[in-house]
Amino acid sequence: MSTAASPEIADLLSRARAWAAADPDATTRAELEAIVREVEAGGDPTDLADRFDGTLEFGTAGLRGALGAGPNRMNRAVVLRAAAGLAAYLPSRGAVVVGYDARHLSDTFAEDTAAVMSGAGLDVWLLPRPLPTPVLAYAVRELGCVAGVMVTASHNPPQDNGYKVYLGDGSQIVSPADAEIAAKIAEVGDLASVPRGTGWKVLGEDLLDRYLDTVAGLAEDGPRDLDVVYTPLHGVGGTAVAQVLETAGFEPAQVVPQQEEPDPDFSTVAFPNPEEPGAMDLALALAEERGADLVVANDPDADRCAAAVPTPTGWRMLRGDEVGALLATHLLRRGRTGVLATTIVSSSLLSKIAAAAGQPYEETLTGFKWIGRVEGLAFGYEEALGYCCDPEHVKDKDGVSALLLLCELAASLKAEGRTLLDLLDDLAREHGLHATDQVSVRVSDLSLISDAMQRLRTSPPTSLGGLSVLGVDDLALGSDSLPPTDGLRFRLDSGARVVVRPSGTEPKIKCYLEVVVPVEPPSENPDQVDAVEAARISAATRLDALGADIRRAAGL
Repeated sequence: MSTAASPEIADLLSRARAWAAADPDATTRAELEAIVREVEAGGDPTDLADRFDGTLEFGTAGLRGALGAGPNRMNRAVVLRAAAGLAAYLPSRGAVVVGYDARHLSDTFAEDTAAVMSGAGLDVWLLPRPLPTPVLAYAVRELGCVAGVMVTASHNPPQDNGYKVYLGDGSQIVSPADAEIAAKIAEVGDLASVPRGTGWKVLGEDLLDRYLDTVAGLAEDGPRDLDVVYTPLHGVGGTAVAQVLETAGFEPAQVVPQQEEPDPDFSTVAFPNPEEPGAMDLALALAEERGADLVVANDPDADRCAAAVPTPTGWRMLRGDEVGALLATHLLRRGRTGVLATTIVSSSLLSKIAAAAGQPYEETLTGFKWIGRVEGLAFGYEEALGYCCDPEHVKDKDGVSALLLLCELAASLKAEGRTLLDLLDDLAREHGLHATDQVSVRVSDLSLISDAMQRLRTSPPTSLGGLSVLGVDDLALGSDSLPPTDGLRFRLDSGARVVVRPSGTEPKIKCYLEVVVPVEPPSENPDQVDAVEAARISAATRLDALGADIRRAAGL
């Protein structure tokens, strides 16, 4: 970095002082002024330079980033500008509903958004307290709003926050709406000139009650004997899940006490994501102690659902693809009709389940902003623990409804002397054992991600995991059925595939692996339990080889 006397540092300090002078928040203003003084005294300017390295980009996921002062951080100034730009994009009349989770400053960002929307002449409804993201998605359609804003960073680390936008159809925004909103944000001038009103209304409990009753109504009459351990992972799902389970007739779940209440620091986990190693340890330990039938969890904003089941060798987390297949099968057996949809990085098993049931199937890009827009959607899921079980009311992933229906299915199977794993084995025998895994690499230098993608494009492997590469699809080129996105899909022999893409919300590159192994029929192996297990062992070996090879090919 240049010295403190250099023109580059002088310009950086000038921009930082101007930002601080206009910052509406005393805390971040003082934070930035202290950093400026440190750099003026000859301190390392790296942190300051990063805070002013462009602006936090508004995309289809809205905004998401670390809290702090400066245009490249999440703070009140950035949120006020985003709200003003969104207000300018929206129709001049209509209603906007705003929700928020329990992260640091979520309530402040939500009230700032409400003030700006009100100042723009829009009717504004504010959810009454920190609530799950699917409540906000439900409210957009239930209240007939032109848009909804959810302040959340979902399962990101505690230092992050975010800003997610829904339009009037209840779906998250897609291109070109993101670019059009971003252009309006860029046009926002002096923050002092942005009108702010006070006319917003805080919603009562009746809307939340309607959502909870709607979710509980998804469960049909049937067995309810199930010993469940639950964790909201320090998030906002706890009271909603408790109410839904009670209304549906289940006994209260045993909640992990250390993680029961919202905690913006997520003090018992390194990352508040049920997919991350260690995040589920407390729940699994409690389940082992109780001899529970099922462990279920939500991420902090309760739009995702994770599950674990007991096995003879200990508890096993179910993959998102497994839960997706189970929920799809459950809904189809109850008579659900319509399109089943998942993403290009999820298992191909759903396509076979749909075909066997005589139902249409669609594949989308990653994210519920695409799944939720599928015409005639009956059920959709993505492998990252997101499930849309009631698209009529919530056109987004909903960890509360998914959790309820998974409990309903587990209780029904328990009454038959069976388990969720038994049903997965049935699906393997019918369609082949579809096994998936992921190689996910978090980086501190984003250039490593672009380098890896470029390496795979210019020198694609001819085989992976001992399987021939039959074809490579560069997803950046788009197709008749998919818009362009940064990613590569390697189609392999025996129905296997690898998809490589940068994460849209975190500094990660992700490689999604799938292998399909036929299960020997009874004529060849009368012991069908052994046949499925043999296929599972073979699949695990193939996945390990795939993962190792794609790492090498990408230089990871």
